[in-house]
Amino acid sequence: MAAGEAYYIPVGHQQTGEGLEPEIQLPLMQVIASLKPVLEDQKIKKYMHNAKYDMQVLARYGVNVRGLAFDTMVGAYVAEPGRRGFGLKDQAFQRLGVVMTPISDLIGRGSKMLSMAQVAVRTAANYAGADADMTLRLVEPIMADLRRHSLLDLYRNIELPLIPVLMQMEMHGVALDADFLRTFEARLAEQVQALEQAIYSAVGHEFNINSTRQLGDILFGELKLPAGKKTKTGYSVSADVIESLQGKHPVVDSLLEYRQLNKLKSTYVDGLLELMDQTTGRVYTSFNQTVASSGRLSSSNPNLQNIPVRTEVGRQIRRAFIADPSYILLTADYSQFELRILAHITHEPRLIEAFNNNEDIHTITASTLFSVPVEQVTKEQRRLAKTVVYAILYGQSAFGLSQVTGMSNREAADFINRYHETFPNIKQYVERTLAQAHQQGYVNTLFGRKRFIPDMRALSHSERQALDREAINMPIQGGNADLIKIAMLRIAHALREQRLKTRMILQVHDELVFEVPVEELERVRPLMKSLMEEVYPLDVPIKVELKQGRNWYEAEPME
Repeated sequence: MAAGEAYYIPVGHQQTGEGLEPEIQLPLMQVIASLKPVLEDQKIKKYMHNAKYDMQVLARYGVNVRGLAFDTMVGAYVAEPGRRGFGLKDQAFQRLGVVMTPISDLIGRGSKMLSMAQVAVRTAANYAGADADMTLRLVEPIMADLRRHSLLDLYRNIELPLIPVLMQMEMHGVALDADFLRTFEARLAEQVQALEQAIYSAVGHEFNINSTRQLGDILFGELKLPAGKKTKTGYSVSADVIESLQGKHPVVDSLLEYRQLNKLKSTYVDGLLELMDQTTGRVYTSFNQTVASSGRLSSSNPNLQNIPVRTEVGRQIRRAFIADPSYILLTADYSQFELRILAHITHEPRLIEAFNNNEDIHTITASTLFSVPVEQVTKEQRRLAKTVVYAILYGQSAFGLSQVTGMSNREAADFINRYHETFPNIKQYVERTLAQAHQQGYVNTLFGRKRFIPDMRALSHSERQALDREAINMPIQGGNADLIKIAMLRIAHALREQRLKTRMILQVHDELVFEVPVEELERVRPLMKSLMEEVYPLDVPIKVELKQGRNWYEAEPME
């Protein structure tokens, strides 16, 4: 094929139009049988846009695409992860100046929307042909960008081979315990109703709790609580505003709990039941490779990355995720992974010593910050030290830390200063990283992943601060993402090479979840641990905690 050349094979059209007769269409299975050898031939290069989606469709018809040479969507993302618009039409306009026909011109919108089967053959052929043509034309300019920014190795060695791994994970899905979800939904509904009554009692009358305007008027107008920011439509009642009111009125605690349980019920319990496949009893999330600018994966429909784990009621959601009969869930969770990467990047002696001696880094930090012996550190001091560590890691200011912890600005500043005195190499890392961001216009991970920082001169103070925080954190969080992806690639290869039936089904933050046949468990446990812990030689040991159980919540540590 060359630019301006494309071919379309019509199958399944209900109307053919433009003088083409129905018999011109070919039988679907005949087309699949003819194309299968070509699509499965590793030597024949395939150039695709959003390859994972098309490969998944073909896999359902028994075609396992091999020889994927380039995915223009993933390539565009690696080249410019901070921008939006990685769709084919966006890329065609941005890079080639071509305005493509929107799909709505073919199938319409809303209740009158057609399926592609109802579109005339010639119209569909022109549309699909343009997609294929633009995909091919985009390969070279995107490839040139990757070369120019020294990103081609990252793309070829991590992102491109990850596509079929994610596709398999999506197709496996995760089994759900529907009975548990329905019981849990009923219990949450009762609790939400009780909290509604508690809120009405505290206020003295009923109102629409979910109305931003009504809630704002009651909290700041009627109850005279200290108002936060006011927008054009009224008072802000965002989560951080409500949390700042804790202790100032009995309604606040009930309101926070109401919101938390309501979100759990609607987003996760009701949402999982709605998205569960009624035939298989499984839910099939989509793993998104081109969303987070740090390189981290995200998931959607449902979003399994954000299942709340800070509260017991939130953690209960994990009971719904179960293994098939004769299988067991195995979870493998990296321990303090970002801090270990930080120790490696900064060469901070005290951090390296603590990790090499298997000491608890947050206890060590608390001991220094509070000037108490390690054995006398309290749980609250450790918790506060942990908050300080991650606040600094995420580039938070003294003001930001004070907001999170309830300290005064002065206390927060003192904590940060003492932390930097204890770990001076970390302060040097922060200064060095910010200097690189401002002077070179990007920061990067150990594996060369780059986050480009725009010219800050035209930005507001708050926007510059946000970008500074992102710049400080990106080499750590992006390095974390790179290493987990490399581990996933090696695991997928090992499972295939050893012909194991174990399935990798989830990636959530620093954790991988597997569905393992009971008879493979003894073999798979040490395999997963070694592959993940030996993913890359850091200055400190990488630790992975394994757990197993019939469901995700009840998984118990196994050594």
